[in-house]
Order: sequence, then C-alpha cells, then structure tokens
Amino acid sequence: MRLRVEFTTEPFDLDEAPAHAVVARQVIEGAELDEVDVGPFGNTAEGAADAVLSAVDALLRRTLQAGATRVSLQVNVVGAAGEGAE
Repeated sequence: MRLRVEFTTEPFDLDEAPAHAVVARQVIEGAELDEVDVGPFGNTAEGAADAVLSAVDALLRRTLQAGATRVSLQVNVVGAAGEGAE
C-alpha cells in the first residue's frame, strides 16, 4: 500500500522559516519516501505505508518539540484499488 501525506505546521512566519518548519523539512527529506514536495504553505510526501507512517510519527514529535503549536495533516491511500499490500 502507498500513502500520501499532506501537512502544514504553525505558527506561520512570512519573514523567515520558523524552527518547526525547518525541522519538518529535515524529517520529510530524510525519510525514505519516493516523492517529496516541500513548499512555504503546504507540503506533500508519498511512499510505502510504513515509510510514510514512520515519517509522520517523527514529524509530529519533532515539530512539536521545535515549537509548532499546530500540525495539520491528511493521509490518503494512493494507487489503484485492489493493489497488493507491501
């Protein structure tokens, strides 16, 4: 199974990236994911279910420790229905 996660961390700072946003980028870019798109207002990543779930766990723990007051995320199953699980 493949998953896609979309997430944002808050509070926002338009002048410079807050520490929690930098940490989020490091976590996602360092994870074993197939596709990563990190932007100023939203981020997405896609990969095998275990890799995405591990990255989400690390993302939540580390961004909250780095000062995030809110982490919004959505996780979706991607790919054709009926595909085998990994």
